[in-house]
Amino acid sequence: MKTDVVCLGELLIDFVSADVDCSLAESSGFTKAPGGAPANVAAGLVKLGRKASFIGKVGRDPFGEFLTKELKDAGVEVGGMSVDEEARTTLSFIANRSSGIRDCIFYRNPGADMRLAPSDLNEASVAVGKIFHFSSVSLSLEPVRSATNQALEWAKKHGLLISYDPNLRLGLWEDEATARREIRAAFRFADLVKISEEEMEFITGFRSLEESAYDILAQGPKLVVITQGGNGCFFTDGTTSGSFPGHQVQVAETTGAGDAFVAGLLAKLTEHLERTGEIKLRVDDVAVEAIRFANAAGALATTKVGAIPAMPSEEEVLRILESANR
Repeated sequence: MKTDVVCLGELLIDFVSADVDCSLAESSGFTKAPGGAPANVAAGLVKLGRKASFIGKVGRDPFGEFLTKELKDAGVEVGGMSVDEEARTTLSFIANRSSGIRDCIFYRNPGADMRLAPSDLNEASVAVGKIFHFSSVSLSLEPVRSATNQALEWAKKHGLLISYDPNLRLGLWEDEATARREIRAAFRFADLVKISEEEMEFITGFRSLEESAYDILAQGPKLVVITQGGNGCFFTDGTTSGSFPGHQVQVAETTGAGDAFVAGLLAKLTEHLERTGEIKLRVDDVAVEAIRFANAAGALATTKVGAIPAMPSEEEVLRILESANR
């Protein structure tokens, strides 16, 4: 079955602190929510009216069953998912900070997501898409690193547009040098990169938005979008640049905001691809409108707790855009 976007990577449980601005040790309790950046994007795309599939691995345990059901209930195609008979489903505990900067600890030693192997993949499950989306978490360890690279080779072979979110989580890597090397190496596969301002200096070595974006473009991508939290986003194709301010919303928790941004961006790009048969990935009217939509989607995701539960609908995004234009 054809789909708009194939997402590969981690699917896990986020346990979000019930208390704002306190440490994980001091939290009085946690809210359970399905998460994992590529899975969030897949669910966000479906919420926006597009078709999405997910490739990943969960454990044969209650959390794995819960996550599989959540994705199915969200309308995501899960035929490419695998179940690990030995490792448990990965868990993440998140301290809720009013600043938007999160403390996060992963229980993944090993987690089922990192045991996704090339032998678990099927080329046909990649070839069905128009766009392939991944993040750097699935590059952090073997065998999922090799599985991701295999899927990327297939995506290139079948002409899919490739979207990449570095999504830096240093605690999952063996050391900083390996993280920087592997994250940067993946830029060569990407056509479109979404990166956050807080990640860019570590990954590129530059502090300015422009220099960081140009460094990434030099590795092969055609369009770079840098999200700036509540301050909006910056975007460039190396020739033309632009930015959007943030939206004023009541922030509940920021997990999944970047994933909602990616979902909004890819949703609008696939709509254009459906109408015209091509995506040029340059800063033109199509890209600007897609990024404008994504910027609003990302803001809306911060108004609810959890990632997948917070993904906005198209109607919600259009309402905040209309309100901003008044």
